[in-house]
Amino acid sequence: MIQHISKRALPLLLILLSSFALAQPFDIIGGNVKRHANDALGLMAFTVVPDLTSSFLSISSGSGEKTDLMMTQFAGGATVSQSFPIYLEGGISYMRYDPQFVASNGVERRDIPTKWNTVSGSGGIGWDFPIAKHLVLRPIFNFSLGQVASDLSAGSRYLSWRTGKNLDFLDDGKMNAYGLGGSLMLDYEDISPEREIDIEWRYTNIQLKTFSGTADSVKGTASAEASSLYGRYRAPTGLSMLDRPLRYVLEAAHTTYLGSQRGMLGFNYMTSLGGGFELDSSAYNVLVTRTRLVARYAFGENVRGFAIGLAMSF
Repeated sequence: MIQHISKRALPLLLILLSSFALAQPFDIIGGNVKRHANDALGLMAFTVVPDLTSSFLSISSGSGEKTDLMMTQFAGGATVSQSFPIYLEGGISYMRYDPQFVASNGVERRDIPTKWNTVSGSGGIGWDFPIAKHLVLRPIFNFSLGQVASDLSAGSRYLSWRTGKNLDFLDDGKMNAYGLGGSLMLDYEDISPEREIDIEWRYTNIQLKTFSGTADSVKGTASAEASSLYGRYRAPTGLSMLDRPLRYVLEAAHTTYLGSQRGMLGFNYMTSLGGGFELDSSAYNVLVTRTRLVARYAFGENVRGFAIGLAMSF
C-alpha cells in the first residue's frame, strides 16, 4: 500500500492519470442516441401528415437534456373538377431538432450539442365519391420521402470517437425514410355568394421506414397516425378591395395524435382557433386568386402558442 507520495511524484501521477483519462474513448451515456433518433423519425411523422395544428410548431425546453424543436409545413390539396373528381395534395416540411447528449469516458463528462435538420415531402392521390349534397367521401393514397441529417457542433469535434458503435449517426450521419399509407376524408363544402362553409374530417395512417443510406444505429420504423377535424367559415365584410368583396375568415381545427407522435412532445391532442381576412384577386389576370391572412391561437396538453398563417388559392 502506498503510504506517502512525494512532491516530485505527485505531478507525474497527475500526468499519468490525465493521460489515462484522455486515452479512454468517449461514449454516449445511456446509449440514448437510438432513443433520440427514434424520436426524430417519430417527429418526422408530424411533417408528413397535412395538419393545420402542427404546421407551425416551435418548442423550447429548459435545462437538462435540452431539446429545441422548430417545424414549418407548406401543404395544399384540391379536387381537379366535378366532372373528373380526382383529388391531389402535396406538401413540403422543414424541421430542426436540437437534442443535447452527454459523453463520458468514465472519468470526465462533456455536453455534446447537435443539430438535426429534417426535410420531407409528401403527396396524395384520391377520388371524391358524393354521398350527399355538398358532402363527399374521399379515400387517399399517401406517400412521403424525407431525410434527417445530423451534425455535431464545431466545438465538439475534438472528441475522440474511436469506439462508440452507436455514434455513427451523430457526426454527419443521415436517416433516410419513406412512407406509404392512406387517408380517409369526409369533406362538406357549401359555397354561395353569401357565405362559404368548409368542414373536413380526416384520418391518416402512414407507415415510415428507414432505407439505404441510413446510419446503422438509427434504422427503424414509425407510424404517422392522426385524426383531425377542420372547419372554416368565410363571409363578406361589406367592404370591397380589388373589385371583389373583402371577406372575413373564421376557422377551427382539432387534431388527435394516435401513432408515434402520441405523447412525444408532452401532448396527445392540439386545438387551433383563428380569425383573419381574405383578399379576392380573381378579377385580375393573376395566378393567385385568393390570399388569406389568419392569426391563430393553438393550445393542448401542456402547450399553447400563437401564429400568423398565410394561405393562397390558385
